[in-house]
Amino acid sequence: MIPGAMSRLHRDGYLVLPGLLAAGSRRRIRAELAPLLMPAGRDPFRSRHTRQIFGVLHNTRAVDALLDHQYVVAVLDRLLLPNFLLSKLDVIERAPGAAARPPSADDDHYPVPRPRPALSVVTTWTLDEGATFILWPGSHRWPSARRPDEPGVPLTPPPGSCVIILGTLWHGTAEVPPAAAPNLTITAHYCEPWLRTREAFTLSPGREVARQLSRRVRHMLGYSVHPPDTGLVDGMHPQRLLT
Repeated sequence: MIPGAMSRLHRDGYLVLPGLLAAGSRRRIRAELAPLLMPAGRDPFRSRHTRQIFGVLHNTRAVDALLDHQYVVAVLDRLLLPNFLLSKLDVIERAPGAAARPPSADDDHYPVPRPRPALSVVTTWTLDEGATFILWPGSHRWPSARRPDEPGVPLTPPPGSCVIILGTLWHGTAEVPPAAAPNLTITAHYCEPWLRTREAFTLSPGREVARQLSRRVRHMLGYSVHPPDTGLVDGMHPQRLLT
């Protein structure tokens, strides 16, 4: 753990862990993901300049090791309750011309008034140069009614970094300039174990894929029980479904 990391995270609402993915690992992951990328949609953010992978865990094992990376999990264990869940997994490539993404706070879809502790945490892995976030440091402490009314702070972490963002922090992404190269990011959303996840991971990728994952990641997908009895299947631990 980087000295003072948790203090900075609680102060600013985000933390950059640089140098977690070496160049060779980034090239391998990108090569495995490239054939799976497809157009992401028609709205300004998911335009023809943006490609995405849907059903990531159903289609590839390329990102498995990022989900329970030891340094990232060490931070998550301090922010969320034991048995926290993987809520959503995104792989997105943004090419020159991709529009800026407007500011949002990732766990604002949970109807719990702010200010409050974050109910979710986002981790974004940068595989290429040029991925630029727009952040509003300290906004994780804002009340529900407050919205960004001033320009945010740009952050362009080096390739191989993991950016950890509290679910209450207002943030977005910058427009990709015409002369820039495409940049690929892998974003995992985690949430408290008593919340409903944004993706139903116990339905997809399904049991056959779950058996291929680490025990910790299987727990993140919902093959776990949050005491005393949240997550039972037929009165038993869901891990029994994988035996």
